[in-house]
Amino acid sequence: MAEPSPMEELVGFLASPRHEIRNIACGTLVGYSTGSQNSIFKPPGLKPIRDLKILLRDHPATSESAATILVNVSDDKAVLDLLANDNSFLELLFSLITNPSYPGADSIAMLLANMAKHESIPGKILKLKREKPKVSGSENAMDQLMDLFVKGSGKTLNKNADFDYLAYLFADIAGHPEGRKHFTEAQPYDNVIPLTKLIVFTEHESLVRRKGVASTIKNSLFDITSHPTLISESSVNLLPYILLPLMGSEEYPEDESLSMPAEVQLLPPDKKREPDNSIIATHLESVMLLTTTREIREILRELQVYPIVREVHLAVEDDGVRDICERIVNVLKRDEADASKLNGPRVEELEDDIVDLA
Repeated sequence: MAEPSPMEELVGFLASPRHEIRNIACGTLVGYSTGSQNSIFKPPGLKPIRDLKILLRDHPATSESAATILVNVSDDKAVLDLLANDNSFLELLFSLITNPSYPGADSIAMLLANMAKHESIPGKILKLKREKPKVSGSENAMDQLMDLFVKGSGKTLNKNADFDYLAYLFADIAGHPEGRKHFTEAQPYDNVIPLTKLIVFTEHESLVRRKGVASTIKNSLFDITSHPTLISESSVNLLPYILLPLMGSEEYPEDESLSMPAEVQLLPPDKKREPDNSIIATHLESVMLLTTTREIREILRELQVYPIVREVHLAVEDDGVRDICERIVNVLKRDEADASKLNGPRVEELEDDIVDLA
């Protein structure tokens, strides 16, 4: 039998009865939790993972290190299964992330986002009810997460956390039918459609927040029946928040600009287009989804969405972005007698592309 390596021996100290030894071991092992070397945490039986789950209840510094390690190893299917199938562990994560003094809340947000790759987690979170924390007035776990994300931006709820990675969790939840239903319907908690709270972040300074929100919007738009409500100016008014990231400082002829949504008219001369091409592509896919029905296509034409897409095609040197632009233009410029034939196939095509931020 081979002698254990020094790192394997150190992993054994995660279960030490002495706090100072657990803390040193856990803090040291964070640096070994990425790449192939993290196999030291995944022997048969996954005892180190079980120890790390317990250490989340330890002193804050030890707990934060344990959370970071679990984030880094939770892409492993066996580890993910172990974490996702433990309902008491999920409740522990919520108790930590909603504690405004817990220093590792952002690591918990990342861990929840990773765990959402497991098919059971979105449904569990949507159904989970728990005691109301200080940071939220709702007993529903999803409402609590939304309050953290919206109210906690800029570290206003927890001085150590901005909760940006919850946007990735929301994107994965919106990839499920029950998740789309949640994001596109008013919730009893405050009678607000959750997407209304997220769209204001499409031009936020955080790349993670922008990317996750864009993906949540796109995945929610697979619920075709919600489109009229989502683009209604008197309801969610989604369209300007999709279009603004697509727009730069270009000027439009008056006959085009005056018909655009008021929010995208008269933009400042220093207006910058979204710098990340993957986010531009996601917003364009959202526009493409909105072209699914003739009713919304007509609205998009009236609001001069075509010229905006035209300018994106000219300005962004990315084959993927230009391909989506061309698809949108083909639909918006096509005669409706031909365009109506595309409804089914186009939706089926995009349904294979629900955004996964792994």
